[in-house]
Amino acid sequence: MRNPHSNGNLPKLEEGRESAEENGYGDGVILGLDGGATSTVCVCVPFFPYGDRLPEPIPILGRAVAGCTNRNSVGETAARDSLEQVISEALVQSGSDKSHVRGVCLGVSGVNHPSDQEMVQNWIRDMFPSHVKVYVQNDAIVALASGTMGKLHGCVLIAGTGCIAYGFDEDGREARASGAGPILGDWGSGYGISAQALTAVIRAHDGRGPETMLTSTILKALGLSSPDELIGWTYHPSWARMAALVPQVVSCAEAGDEISDKILVDAADDLALSVKAVVQRLGLCGKDFSRCRWKSFFPVVMVGGVLNANMKWDIEKKSQASTDTFRAQTIIPKVEPAVGAALLAMNFLTVKIDVS
Repeated sequence: MRNPHSNGNLPKLEEGRESAEENGYGDGVILGLDGGATSTVCVCVPFFPYGDRLPEPIPILGRAVAGCTNRNSVGETAARDSLEQVISEALVQSGSDKSHVRGVCLGVSGVNHPSDQEMVQNWIRDMFPSHVKVYVQNDAIVALASGTMGKLHGCVLIAGTGCIAYGFDEDGREARASGAGPILGDWGSGYGISAQALTAVIRAHDGRGPETMLTSTILKALGLSSPDELIGWTYHPSWARMAALVPQVVSCAEAGDEISDKILVDAADDLALSVKAVVQRLGLCGKDFSRCRWKSFFPVVMVGGVLNANMKWDIEKKSQASTDTFRAQTIIPKVEPAVGAALLAMNFLTVKIDVS
């Protein structure tokens, strides 16, 4: 399935700015930030009262991109510097001043504990006047908000460089599954898929496993001449560098390679299992998923490059098929997670919920 956030489908900045000025949405601006394991995006949008009919498209006054802001991956100094940089650049693009900001919502990977939230909040509060509200969430929560337009209900499945499932029930209880990193078993992630593919190449090379098309495909992609060279290559890979091999695994599966196909089937099953674990822990559909507690379908928001690969071997469709035993309405967001973060901030500000 095509990624809805590529190839120019985001609102043009000039069009967003003109739309905001002409229609006069609210007073001040909101900053929304999505910090994943590979890149960080910050958008500046006009503030308008949550609950009003949302404009289509959401006006984007400024948008900036930086690198990874997960402090567990790049360290506290680099993470803080990147956050400050991307926020400042988005504000400059929007033509707004810090005094115009009503609220900031940051969804950052690696924020898994209140102490993580407090640390990031302290970094950002110093950038703004005291009246500015700063909210810090795990990046999965703003990804959910991108599919529900700022409301926290249902479940989100993210599968990009890393993967996680995160959900909320009607009462605001939350649960998560996966998201602990590749060492602890996030096999449905881009990193996990690629790691298994590289392992299959080495196993085939030394006679412990069957031959696979992955050998020639991956070696060509990396500019290597022998599987032995993979040993040195894997000593210093970043998560993103590893995850970049997913298209090679998908292309081999499309060409009929059984090893590649099994890796992807297992990944899709693992992703679906994460969603099922969240749904079951929140009791959304009863213990055996046969009876849904909610009268209507609840959303399962699907986000991430692994799910939106635009290839014949569709991981998103395979994962969705594995979750059809319960009342889920699959949603591919119309806006990117950074915009979801901005909508979430508007929600918090409007209903006056203190989540800081």
